[in-house]
Amino acid sequence: MENTKIYAKLFAAKKQIGKISKDSTNPFFKSKYFDVNSLLEHVEPILEKHGLLLLQPINELNQVITKIIDTESGQFVESVIQFTKIDNPQQLGSAITYFRRYTLQSLLGLQAVDDDGNHASKPVPIQIKTPEPAKPAKPMITPEQIENLSKYENFKHIPTFLNACRMSPEQRATLETNFKKLQS
Repeated sequence: MENTKIYAKLFAAKKQIGKISKDSTNPFFKSKYFDVNSLLEHVEPILEKHGLLLLQPINELNQVITKIIDTESGQFVESVIQFTKIDNPQQLGSAITYFRRYTLQSLLGLQAVDDDGNHASKPVPIQIKTPEPAKPAKPMITPEQIENLSKYENFKHIPTFLNACRMSPEQRATLETNFKKLQS
């Protein structure tokens, strides 16, 4: 069966649809996209005006199908995409929404006002990061310093050494214990 009637209706509908604004932002990727609900709000009334029905079922083969049917002739066009088995319901819902949006966008050949594709096709400047100079490691506290700090006249310096020097857990425990003894 030749689909000339549905193609004529799709052609007329597509002219009315025009370019679509990407109205939602993905904060993770800092990119804009068509929200599926906004897209449907814009597209469905135009399709209906031309006697076209939009369906987006999911079949038992884990496929999202976007089908546009001519309500008079029964002719249809469709776009199908397979998704892998996803056990997490939230991830599954997100994947289905994503595939519904993109199969519809693809089937109608929708253009975006702020086309990310143009941005993506520009050469990406090479960013060379100069490594930051390594911070010098804190010096390791010596047994002599621990012994000196354990004297009453030097106990006020223990907090400074606790923050300024590297030490083993045993050395830190010794200093903290000595500090507490000297404070009481």
